[in-house]
Amino acid sequence: MDRPTALVPLHYVSLGARGPEDVVADAHGRVLTGVEDGRILRLHHLGDPRTARVEVLAETGGRPLGLEPLPDGGLVVCDAERGLLRVDPGRGPGTVRVLADSVAGERLRFCSNVVAVPDGTLYFTVSSGRYPLDQWVGDIVEHTGTGRLLRLTPKGGEPEVLLDGLQFANGLAAGGDGSFLVIAETGACRLTRYHLTGPRAGHADLFATLPGMPDNLWREGPDGPIWVALASSRVPPLDLLHRTPPGVRGAAARAAVHAPYRPSGTIGVMALDDTGRTVRHLVRRRSGFRMVTSVCATGDHLVLGSLREPGVAVCAR
Repeated sequence: MDRPTALVPLHYVSLGARGPEDVVADAHGRVLTGVEDGRILRLHHLGDPRTARVEVLAETGGRPLGLEPLPDGGLVVCDAERGLLRVDPGRGPGTVRVLADSVAGERLRFCSNVVAVPDGTLYFTVSSGRYPLDQWVGDIVEHTGTGRLLRLTPKGGEPEVLLDGLQFANGLAAGGDGSFLVIAETGACRLTRYHLTGPRAGHADLFATLPGMPDNLWREGPDGPIWVALASSRVPPLDLLHRTPPGVRGAAARAAVHAPYRPSGTIGVMALDDTGRTVRHLVRRRSGFRMVTSVCATGDHLVLGSLREPGVAVCAR
């Protein structure tokens, strides 16, 4: 696909809290998200702003980011402060249980996105080993390469590190046949493939190079595409900075975490097939809805989430 097409916004649904960082559609077409105050929300009837409804499922007591609905009705949550959690919405006000809060003897922080595979194994990303969520821009600027891919087996215990050295490991999705994972490396503007089966099992390679910084990924069923939210367009000065010595990048990062971040008015989402080929690329310039960090599809609509906005945007598919 050579040229992007227009991303057409239809309406906005306020959530009463900032930062629906990840949005995912469940098996019934409802949209799940977590917000800055720690609540997990389920959004109903988003196609019509007059009937849209927000339901509180649980409160994590931390900062929920990536979500993964489970076949049994539970929900796995990557919490940037508390680790990897399981939420069971049907039990009282929403039971929250910690699945993992340490890795390699260290506190598990800045969990970002998670995928569950049929045998119950959970794969999840940690974006940075150096910067917390509220200083995420520092990792992007310093280009630390401290992101990780981890695995938690159904037996529990401490997660296993499968891959490290990633540039702000973020979104995660499984291949349609379950033979690989796709990892969004925000700081490198690329998607990386990690092989789960076959002769390359345990190895990683390039899946796709992108025109911007990918954030969360969401797979539209086993036969559908992988949707990618582009949190930012490429920033040429940042690409140049990444080639400078570590001391220069570190100094720039220390300044960046104290400077106000102003996201671009250009937003975009993409859909890729299992070969890494782009099948959709939607862009809107001069958007009032900024810093798109997630996208999912429900019915005839695309729903966009954002780390900064106090609601979600509903767009034409």
